[in-house]
Parts: sequence; C-alpha cells; structure tokens
Amino acid sequence: MFIHILLIGDNLKRVFEGIGLLSLICFSFFYTNKISSVIKDSDDIMIEIKEVAKHYKITNQDAIIKDNTIIPGLKGQEIDIIKSYKKMKQYNRFNDSLLVYKKINPTVSYQDKFDKYIISGNKNKKEVSLLFLVNSNDTITKTLAILDKNNLKATFFTDGYWFTNNNQMVIDLIKQHHNIGNLGYDLDYSASGVPWMNTIVTKIGKQNNTYCYNENLEALKLCQVNRSYSIKPSIIAVNPLKDVKDNLKNGSIIALEVNDKVLNELQLIINYINYKDLKIVNLETLLEE
Repeated sequence: MFIHILLIGDNLKRVFEGIGLLSLICFSFFYTNKISSVIKDSDDIMIEIKEVAKHYKITNQDAIIKDNTIIPGLKGQEIDIIKSYKKMKQYNRFNDSLLVYKKINPTVSYQDKFDKYIISGNKNKKEVSLLFLVNSNDTITKTLAILDKNNLKATFFTDGYWFTNNNQMVIDLIKQHHNIGNLGYDLDYSASGVPWMNTIVTKIGKQNNTYCYNENLEALKLCQVNRSYSIKPSIIAVNPLKDVKDNLKNGSIIALEVNDKVLNELQLIINYINYKDLKIVNLETLLEE
C-alpha cells in the first residue's frame, strides 16, 4: 500500500513537472513573439511602410440598390503590411516597388443579384459601354470595322435566330474580347434555346457572365432562373449622337440599334465620348468592381 502511494506521488510529480515545462515553453514562445513584434514595430522599414500605408489606402464602395435597380460598387485596396515588411526585409531597405497590396471587396456587391436591373457602371470609373442590338437579319460587319479601326470592345446583344445562324461570328466576337448579350427569341426568354445560347457564350471564351436586355418583370424572373444579369441601359439612343450628347455620364450604358443611322453617326459618337475623356469598354469590364 505504501509503495503504491509512493508510485502515485511520483507520477503526479512527473505530471506537474510536464505541465510546468509546457507552461514555460508556451510563455517562452509568447514572449519571443512579443519581443519579435516590438522589434518589427521599431524597425525603420516597418515604420516607413506604416507611414505610406495611410496614403495608399482606397476605401471600398458598396453597390447602390434602389427598388429593383442596382449599380455596381468598387473594390478598395490597402497595403499588406506584414507581407510588404517580409519582402523588403530580404533587402534590408524600404522600396515602394516591393509594397504588397490586398483587395477589399464591397460589403454589398452586385454579384449574384440576378433579381435587379443593372442600370449603370460605377460613377467613379471613367468608363462607358456600347451595346449593339442585333436582330434576325442585321449585318454587323460595318459596325465591327468601325470598332476595330478605333481599337474598341463592345457588347452585342443578339437575337436567338441571329445567334443560331451566325455561330462562327459569335465565336469570333468572343475571341476578340467583345461581349455577347442575350435578346432571347424576339425578347422571349422562356424559349428553350436561351440556356443553350448562354452555355455557348460562357464555354467558348473568357466571358464570365451572361446578360439579358429587358424591362419586363416576367423576363427578369426568367433571366434570374438562368443566372443572367438583366441590363436596363441608361441611354437608349433613338437619335444616336444627340441622345449620347444630352445624356452621357460616367458609367453610361448606351444601347444602339444596328442600322444605317447609327452607322453614319457611330464614329462621331466615339469621338464625342473620347472628347469627354471617357473610355469605351465592353459590358463585363464596365461592371467589374
């Protein structure tokens, strides 16, 4: 019995010694980290990084939602202080070309909000987008020639019948970094060919999203089911040049029919947008946050 008690006491002693050793290791690790952190904070490189970080920060912006409409937000950015420090410490000097940035996503984004009409790009981006509405018998060769001459990318909203009869041109447009939007079949998005059109668009090239063109709540719901964003242009150019001049703003989405009137004024429209110091981009680029 006495020997048994001694053995228990010996085991307990070892347990407490183990706990003490573990505590010492933990304290040592914590203390080393604390010392390391203090040294970093007092390092001239770290001090300079923290100072410039204040000037490089860009605040993110939330998407603007009003009723059933939405305008995309913008990502922010800030310097990743720890990664920047580790990178510069290898050279033991501050160098702003070695600063490492991290993106800050908007708290409220347009992403995956398929139940809203997108009515504009973000107003803080000096960009606009041209949408060309392509119906069954339209020819877009001359339109493309003007865009190519100006080295511009646009978005072609195509009718299902045109899409079916011009598959190779659709493929070429996507490969040239134009975007393809979906007009359904005579603006009917319940047609069985609509999901097929969307699949072709996303599988061929680098276009990540699909787009509808509608102001109809029933169509909005159908496009939502197909996970397509619904676009409601900020400018529907009936009198092309005049309407653009009267309504052009940062983020404008400009809808143009493919017809002789637009062709005759397209270069003038492009010139005017350039004069206003706005960049013409495809729809996917315009909506990037």
